[in-house]
Amino acid sequence: MKKFFEEFKEFAVRGNAVSMAIGIVIGAAFTAIVNSIIDNLIQPILGLIMGNIDLDTALAFRIGNGAYFNFGAVLMAIISFIITAIVLFLIVKFLNAFQKKKEEEEAAAPEPSNEEKLLTEIRDLLSQK
Repeated sequence: MKKFFEEFKEFAVRGNAVSMAIGIVIGAAFTAIVNSIIDNLIQPILGLIMGNIDLDTALAFRIGNGAYFNFGAVLMAIISFIITAIVLFLIVKFLNAFQKKKEEEEAAAPEPSNEEKLLTEIRDLLSQK
């Protein structure tokens, strides 16, 4: 049992697990924002374009005994998913481009020549005396 907790501790403090947890929290907050945009902006605009209707009730069909097929809610969920996916794709694309640029800059830094290394060693030896 002790080994299990040690492995869990190692997993939990590793950078990937912490980054994933932060991503999940930010993703949940972002999803709430997108849902609010869908419910409070896009849905009323689409309803107005479609003849001043409420998509939640206009696209709901009663199938019996109080049960409904609510196509409007499904449509709004699909739109919410598409918007969330596009924004997250753009964020990942930006971060990948930033990481690639950083790696290219690090790779572009030339390694000092043997002469420069030798001169640096001589300088360091002289400064110690």
